[in-house]
Amino acid sequence: MIKTFALASLALCLVGAPTLAFADDACMTQSMDKKLAGAAKTSFMTKCERTACEGQATDKKLAGAAKTSFVKKCTSDALKAATM
Repeated sequence: MIKTFALASLALCLVGAPTLAFADDACMTQSMDKKLAGAAKTSFMTKCERTACEGQATDKKLAGAAKTSFVKKCTSDALKAATM
């Protein structure tokens, strides 16, 4: 019973993993490939994360103020996570 519960929990974690983490890794990898540093890296990361968040907003069929708010919060959260 415990083994079944553990497997179910693992499956939910894998399925529920946010795509933002993958986008963050992709943006970080791209910035490293381009050998960016300082302000150029910050600018690139912001644009890359915003693009990823806009894609998520489109997937959620958000528009107008809801989309703007979602993209702003998503980008902010992604950049905070990238600096940790």
